[in-house]
Amino acid sequence: MPEITPGKAYGFFTDTSVCIGCKACEVACKTWNLLEGHEPSFLDGFDNTGGLDAENWRHVQFHDNVPDQTLGSGQGSVWLMMSDVCKHCQQASCMEVCPTGAIIRTEFDSVFIQPDVCNGCRDCIAACPYDVIGANETTGVVQKCTLCYDRLQGDMMPACAQACPTESIQFGEVDVLRESAQKRVDALHAAGVSKARLYGADDSIYGGLNAFFLLMDEPSAYRLPNERNAVLPSRNNIPGYLGALVTGVLGVLGGLIAIRRRGQSPEPAEATAGGAPDGTAGAADTPDAEAREKADG
Repeated sequence: MPEITPGKAYGFFTDTSVCIGCKACEVACKTWNLLEGHEPSFLDGFDNTGGLDAENWRHVQFHDNVPDQTLGSGQGSVWLMMSDVCKHCQQASCMEVCPTGAIIRTEFDSVFIQPDVCNGCRDCIAACPYDVIGANETTGVVQKCTLCYDRLQGDMMPACAQACPTESIQFGEVDVLRESAQKRVDALHAAGVSKARLYGADDSIYGGLNAFFLLMDEPSAYRLPNERNAVLPSRNNIPGYLGALVTGVLGVLGGLIAIRRRGQSPEPAEATAGGAPDGTAGAADTPDAEAREKADG
């Protein structure tokens, strides 16, 4: 593939029409990123991952779609498979709500979480419309797909794309991928596959997705929000920012009060004649001492 150049936008084009559900992408992702494996929990089908989270940055979905049970119509059971991943949204709600600036956009236009800056507040988990982000159970830091940021820096494509045997997962410059994706959709339409469509290739969903898809049915069949339900993120409802602001203000006020108190601490009083250092009466000045002097006189 062409040299990976900082300053250009890179991403994934996932063509679900050729996904065979082999999970090579899942294995490659876990292997390269040293993600912990877990005992598989077999659900209602072949999906033993369940979804994207802190330890699963690639997730192969399996959907048994039965549009028409009538055998005479030629419409039988249809498998829909898709390798899901972080979408690296152009208008990323996770970045919008992060109170510490831990979530940034890299020189490859990918959305990246800096683990040493994350405070574990989990605002991004609630904000992500695709349920991509999860919290590491050991460290509390949130994690997700990095677009193999370390590999890109070494001029290597992401591990999942390299492992995909059918080229369902394609990696490259986003603009080039969009052109290729449109040609693929046109070819499928010409072949009579009328339901084929692109998802996230334009700016109608969160300003555009750097990881977009060719779907063989409605987005809802793949548990993706429809375009009309994809609301762009806003800074008008960001509890994380407010919490960080309040915490910062209280911290500054507390520091100022402590400094002022230290500056106003009274100096130790000098001892007066017959008196204590704090200015109180000394032992010779007490009423009992005066009474004893009169008795002696």
